[in-house]
Amino acid sequence: MMGANLAAAQSALAANSFASRGMILSDGIRAAAARTPSKVAVVESGRSLTYRQLIERNDRVSSLAAGLGLQFGERVAIMAPNCIEYVELVCGLSANGHPVAKIGPAAGGPEISFILEHSDAKLLFVHRTLLDKVMAVDRAAVRQVIVIGGDYEDLLARAKAIESTAPVNERDTFSIPYTSGSTGKPKGVMLSHRARILNAFATAVEHGCYSPDDRALGTTPMFHGAGFLNVITPLFFGGFVEILPRFDIEQLLGSVERLRATVVNMIPTHFSAMLALEEKTGRRFDLSSVKCVFSGTAPLPQSMKAPIIERFGEGKLNERYGSTEAGVVSCLRPSDQLRKIQCVGLPMPLTHVKIIDKDGNETAPNTVGELWSRSPYMFNGYWDAPETTAKSLRDGWFSAGDLARVDEEGYVYIVDRKNDMIISGGENIYPREVEEVLLTHPAVAECAVVGLPHEYWGEAVAAFVALKPGRHASDKDLVDHCAAVLTRFKLPKTVQFVDRLPRNSMGKILRRDLRTVK
Repeated sequence: MMGANLAAAQSALAANSFASRGMILSDGIRAAAARTPSKVAVVESGRSLTYRQLIERNDRVSSLAAGLGLQFGERVAIMAPNCIEYVELVCGLSANGHPVAKIGPAAGGPEISFILEHSDAKLLFVHRTLLDKVMAVDRAAVRQVIVIGGDYEDLLARAKAIESTAPVNERDTFSIPYTSGSTGKPKGVMLSHRARILNAFATAVEHGCYSPDDRALGTTPMFHGAGFLNVITPLFFGGFVEILPRFDIEQLLGSVERLRATVVNMIPTHFSAMLALEEKTGRRFDLSSVKCVFSGTAPLPQSMKAPIIERFGEGKLNERYGSTEAGVVSCLRPSDQLRKIQCVGLPMPLTHVKIIDKDGNETAPNTVGELWSRSPYMFNGYWDAPETTAKSLRDGWFSAGDLARVDEEGYVYIVDRKNDMIISGGENIYPREVEEVLLTHPAVAECAVVGLPHEYWGEAVAAFVALKPGRHASDKDLVDHCAAVLTRFKLPKTVQFVDRLPRNSMGKILRRDLRTVK
């Protein structure tokens, strides 16, 4: 009898396409909507959607894609600032088998054209504020442009709110965010439903701040992998998230205070702006509701950590290291922030890391090499770039080209980008080491160190420095400050003062731009 029941159960499972497909992004929202349909899920610019409304619009997007004649697997592109529509479009389109290529709202004409052509996107959803920019470029194979804030709502209203039955599998690609292209053309990173959902669960388990009672802020661009994950994770667990359309430090801190937010994702430039604002105005926002504050996407200077902890309180600051391709690789927990200097913590759950030398051998503790990681959060590869994928993804291990070391306790320290390392007079110099020292000078607001061509040394250490308002320091002051800590060959040979450093939308310094400064 038991065998017959088991056979019947297995037969029913095999017949159920939804069970066999595994987990896809929209399933998390659908489950939350079944539990608390009337609860407000997401807010943006005064607009809000309950879970019932969000999953209904998600299903209308799936129907809309089918009604517009898209074939299974064909790509769609989106170009928009952070907005509610971003969630429903990415989830709804991918539920119907259409990976979404993401274009940053600040992208220029050549980048827009490249991504549209490279992804072979058949539809383009563009925010009305960006329409003129899109219409001015070659749109390659795009058959139709749909305007968010324009004809999109009319098309959506005519579509049916029916759950898609497309044969989507959890390992299929749901989105293709494009890298910043710091070393060449942007690369399309294929992210699977399964990888991102597991990354969300790992984050929730690691930090315990994504329950149905938690309130989150989406503060970083959603066209990036991390920015989208920071918005979708609260929704998987039935929480609440407010999406901020753009970065404004007063709006961000005001939202924390008003919403009594419990989880906030910030980047180093956000923290710097917060500390500068409060120093200038004397106003201190009420941040006491925050349980977890995350820093990521760029290294958080050690000199900023004590002031951040003072503002948010002890036991709250987490620094995460990862990449679009690998997801979150490691996290430095609150208790280690001031104990482990310039460290990015221990590997995340289900994550393995190893440090490999130039000969392909695993290094001893505290020896610098290239960091490789392996986890279930990995990407599917680079879109239409098998050779590039093969260089970065080997036997399930991925490298973003970061140089690192691991100490005796297993903690990971990112030393620098392999491509950013300076070789001067035959000596290896890691820019981050010099930058950390410069940032301890009381007049320095931000800085970046690069190698510039030099006839004698091969490369010379060059520092670009922005000073704090009302503060003064000469190039000699800063070199002398470094000389008290660093070996002579690591000292900047030139110091150039700038108003601000060039950064991308996620706060990463664009070192290639500094190398061309005259």
